[in-house]
Amino acid sequence: MPPGPRRPRADAARNRRRLLDAAVEVFGEAGIDVPMSEVARRAGVGIATLARNFPAREDLIAAVFGASMTAYADTAAAAAADPDPWRAFCGFIEYVCRIPGRDRGFGQVLTTMFPGVEVLESERQRGLREFIRLVRRAKEAGGLRPDFSPHDLPLIMLATGGVTRAGTPALAAAADRLVGYLLQACAAGNTGPLPGLPPPRELYRALEISRPGPRSE
Repeated sequence: MPPGPRRPRADAARNRRRLLDAAVEVFGEAGIDVPMSEVARRAGVGIATLARNFPAREDLIAAVFGASMTAYADTAAAAAADPDPWRAFCGFIEYVCRIPGRDRGFGQVLTTMFPGVEVLESERQRGLREFIRLVRRAKEAGGLRPDFSPHDLPLIMLATGGVTRAGTPALAAAADRLVGYLLQACAAGNTGPLPGLPPPRELYRALEISRPGPRSE
């Protein structure tokens, strides 16, 4: 028997590509909690087609942001290997703080845990290990204050993210100024005592709770 027609397979691949393109656009604009029906509408397909390709929201998030999480971890690794660790620390903080303004969804992904989503969590942990190494080197070089914790990073992102997400040029400039203030406060010469940091697991859980849940379909 001759092989059957391949059109359904081509259609399926095309629909998946349209869903991914739409999700990149929608998540980048409005964050990862948008209704899945909006992704399907933007892609021009039915909600059943979306569910067939991505049964859970986390499946779509992983497909959209897996490469971005790898790039994030790679950037952390490059910073940790920089011969000038204080300069690298400042550059990495500036890079991370600009993420929510460029891609609201990925900004949320960086401060949200996805247990069981290997493509995100393995790279997140790699990025954290490299950032811990960067922090240690910056302290050893005398640039970074000794009581800075790697788990201060999500607090810095939270502080600047609300400003950058507004999306206007004036507020983007204001966010850059805020990052400048924060980096000056991180410098080793500023040694006034800081309030204690909550346990990291509680901190990330609080960040997740503070984000609005997925909107209804």
